[in-house]
Amino acid sequence: MREQKEPCLAAIMTLKVAAKSNPSTVAGAIANNVRDGKSVEIVAMGPESINNTVKAIAIARGFLRGDGMDANFKPEFIHLTIDGEKKSAIKFLLTIEKNTK
Repeated sequence: MREQKEPCLAAIMTLKVAAKSNPSTVAGAIANNVRDGKSVEIVAMGPESINNTVKAIAIARGFLRGDGMDANFKPEFIHLTIDGEKKSAIKFLLTIEKNTK
């Protein structure tokens, strides 16, 4: 019989990353929210902001390693309406694992 997972009731923090966002600053925000027990999702639109998001997640993994945690992500496309125009973006859903080593 399969074990059913408990529904996640943690607060979700949505971070928006821009082309000019500093990856280290975003990484700090990711790590602090994870340490506070919040789920994190990141929304990025455009190649520079997507690049900054991936860099931030890589940096955040280093920040969280000392706390015995690791971060992974699942990307998905979302559609937003901005100033009456439909735009596509990518949402990165972070999953956090506790290291047992």
